[in-house]
Amino acid sequence: MSEELGPLSVSILREGPYLIASIHTALDDSEVRRFQDDLIRRIGTDRARGVIIDVAALDVVDSFVTRTLRGIADMVRLRGALTVIVGFAPEVALAMVELGLGPVDVPTARDLEDGLAYLNDHLQLRTR
Repeated sequence: MSEELGPLSVSILREGPYLIASIHTALDDSEVRRFQDDLIRRIGTDRARGVIIDVAALDVVDSFVTRTLRGIADMVRLRGALTVIVGFAPEVALAMVELGLGPVDVPTARDLEDGLAYLNDHLQLRTR
């Protein structure tokens, strides 16, 4: 099942026990808030155990988006699931670190495959 904000801004897909949210274009503040609300709601309706947020299409990540991603990760954790953010382009990662905007306490992975591996490994550890 896919849910979109605007014309292909963000898609939220279910993959087994996970939700994969792919951000396809830069989002304005209201779209970011709507994405946050839709994703948090979907965690409950889909009973997701993990969330992957793919930011590979973004060439800029500002302080508002960074704070929102951190907030989403906190809300996801409070809903009983885990978050991993994937796809930061090298230049975006460098700029974020230089500006002090790193995703503190939010796991990141290189790509979707690594993000799925992270969730699979981490959730196995949690269920033992």
